[in-house]
Amino acid sequence: MERVRPKPAFSSSVRRKSVFIEVGLTDEETVRSERSPAPALLQPEPSPARLRKPVRTVRFRSRDSIFGGEKEGEDGENSESDWEEGSDSDCDECDGSLSTMKLYSNGRTYALQRIHRLGILALVLALLLPVMQTGCIKGLGVRGRAIPSELIESSGNYGVVKREDTPTEICTRWSHQTAIVNGTLYIYGGRASTDPKQTSNTWNNDFLSIDLTKSWQISSPSLTGLPRPSGPPKVSNGYLWNSHDSLYLYGGEFSEDPEEKPSSNSMWEYNIAKKEWIEHQNPKSSEGVLSEGDGQPIQRAAEGAGFSVSTLGRGWYFGGHLDFLTTEGWSNQVERVYLKSLLEFTFPGFSNSAVKSLSDGKKAGSDGVWRNITEGGLQEKAGFTERADGLLVYIPGFGEEGILLGLTGGTDRTFTQMNVIDVYDIASSTWYKQTTTGKIPEYRVNPCATVAAAADGSSYNVYMFGGQNLVPYKEQIQYDDMWILSVPSFTWIKVDTQDSVPYARAGHTCNVWDGQMIVVGGYVGQNLSCDSPGIYVFNMSSLEWSTQFTALTGLAATEQWSGDSHNDNTANPLGQQANQRGFNSSAGLEGSYGYAVPAAVQSVIGGQATGGATLTAPVQTPTEGPLATGKPLTYTVTGADGAIITQTASPDPNASQNKGHKGPNIGAIIAGVIAGVFFLVAAYMAFCAWIYRKQVMLWKQHAAMASRSAQNPNSVNNEKDGLGLLGGTTAAGVGAAGVAGVGGTSSSSAKNSSERRPDLMLFPSTTESERAGTSSGGAGGVGAGARRSAETRGDEVSDSSTEDLLEGQEPTFWGSRGVLLNPRRSLRVINRD
Repeated sequence: MERVRPKPAFSSSVRRKSVFIEVGLTDEETVRSERSPAPALLQPEPSPARLRKPVRTVRFRSRDSIFGGEKEGEDGENSESDWEEGSDSDCDECDGSLSTMKLYSNGRTYALQRIHRLGILALVLALLLPVMQTGCIKGLGVRGRAIPSELIESSGNYGVVKREDTPTEICTRWSHQTAIVNGTLYIYGGRASTDPKQTSNTWNNDFLSIDLTKSWQISSPSLTGLPRPSGPPKVSNGYLWNSHDSLYLYGGEFSEDPEEKPSSNSMWEYNIAKKEWIEHQNPKSSEGVLSEGDGQPIQRAAEGAGFSVSTLGRGWYFGGHLDFLTTEGWSNQVERVYLKSLLEFTFPGFSNSAVKSLSDGKKAGSDGVWRNITEGGLQEKAGFTERADGLLVYIPGFGEEGILLGLTGGTDRTFTQMNVIDVYDIASSTWYKQTTTGKIPEYRVNPCATVAAAADGSSYNVYMFGGQNLVPYKEQIQYDDMWILSVPSFTWIKVDTQDSVPYARAGHTCNVWDGQMIVVGGYVGQNLSCDSPGIYVFNMSSLEWSTQFTALTGLAATEQWSGDSHNDNTANPLGQQANQRGFNSSAGLEGSYGYAVPAAVQSVIGGQATGGATLTAPVQTPTEGPLATGKPLTYTVTGADGAIITQTASPDPNASQNKGHKGPNIGAIIAGVIAGVFFLVAAYMAFCAWIYRKQVMLWKQHAAMASRSAQNPNSVNNEKDGLGLLGGTTAAGVGAAGVAGVGGTSSSSAKNSSERRPDLMLFPSTTESERAGTSSGGAGGVGAGARRSAETRGDEVSDSSTEDLLEGQEPTFWGSRGVLLNPRRSLRVINRD
């Protein structure tokens, strides 16, 4: 069979149509009538029998066999060898149509083959992609941007939830919870408003942090909005305990407007390293000294006083209340219950000999251990009052594990006075009372307080700021005063702060770091519309409110301490006084690094800035307890070289510890910029004044000369010096010292005049030609410039003097044409004259 090649279609005036036809699907007459012109392979009209779809007559052939890749007769065979055995190759009349069908069948089969292969490939990919996604092959598949870890959290064991970052801009903030860990101050929840008139929807679960490893201005604190958690509730008046690596949120009340029913009690832990919240559901008490038995449910309380000591691994919550906004299932028809119990929580990984299950040195598990201390000596007596909105602070050095002080607070009927302080001995789980001396502060609720330690531990000073009274009802008065309770003398000292005192407030929080009190938020009443950003700093050494926080510990707060006080002089994660570092009951207070005992306190208890107090026991002698039998734990203040191991907080942020972060002194930078601006303005004004004085001098000389010239025109020759002062009228070609050619003044006279007035040689308008004219005029004749003037105006050379030289150039200091706004023009006037 001959090889048949397709021929080009005949040219036609109608539109182009496909040359491929569906063989056997229609008759040839229809094809010829509807698809004219016919294909190039013209053959005699076939019989209807030949229109049947051939059976075993078409074989898939290679491209070479169709388009000439194979040679006929190669190896003694012709193209008929390409056909399968049993084909209709002996048909002598169907070779033309058969060739056409071969071409069509080959194309159609090739398309079907491609579809078949694509289908198989898609099926393989569909089966392999899931395997590759979960297997070790990670380079294939769809690529997507990774979700930032700070935008997701693990809500217990329930999955991953996307969170919204907390906004840092607010109008007011109060009744929140705060804690410091490794130089970072964390703020959680509370109440906040974004509009001065906002009264509802103030409860929130905002989560923020403030960087205390660098210095910042109180007008723009180093505040960062962290992702709002989806699990922890929106509560206020709870407490945020902290260990070395976690925060623990306990208590708080739910929204009152709009009213929100409280959920079952859970304690929420925030793991700082993992940046995730963990829920510890349904906490129950453990049996211990003077406490409830095992298995008692721990209720959620609010408006209590809290404190935590990371070196002991424990946190406490004192007093508070229970009502329909704190406790699940509580009816709003049931009256609020005030508490006088002390709730203790032992952090995971710490031991507590007062708990029965941990008495043998065992450590608390991942959920920690709770102890509800309801019997502690005075708690069984009538003198120990129920209270809320009070204070709880920690003083180390007395007893085996230190003491807690309970101050202020009250109920809706009674209030705790501050002439007697409740003292709790941690090691014996027992309450005592201690009388105070000095001027007693007014009773109050919702103040804030923090403690700083002297370098030698001889005194611990409690700083209390603000608060409010509750009587009369709905007419509360907020306070802005600062008080110091010096322990162990238990003496009250009022701080005299006159300048830059923050607005009176209550419901705020106080934390200490680098010997400075950081005050956050507070309820400011109705007299102040907004209090933003609402963060203030009090220098506890100088007793002054500061415009900035000064970082002293710096990045040393982020370094892990080795425990070797002699060789490790840098790491200080708890911000302790340099000689008080440690992680046990004998260590110093957190955040006291850089604190120096103020002069006002020294005058009462004796000693100096580093300590050395002479009053080391209560003035009012206690009858029992660790204050009666013990003395404060003191520390060595000097090093091997005799240097004092301490540092005082100062406005200079460069005075930080080794490897500490030296933050920029923003105040000094701003002051320097302002001073520089004032210096530039003063220099510019002095420059303009100098120009103005020269203008006035020239103007006066010109006016005097013009007046004399008008009275006696012949006096021009006698004005050599005057004309010399006015520049010699170089535009007329006169010499630099006057009209030398006319007046007969020699070049030496011009030189002498120039020596008397050296500034006249700096005029940019004096050209080379003019100086040439001056020289020729100096020889006794008139120069070229003078001759041009004489040709123009005759022989009256004197008329070309300086009569109109400064016309319209009256000197003025102000205005658009004055020296101040146009100094360049004024300089041109001087140089042109």
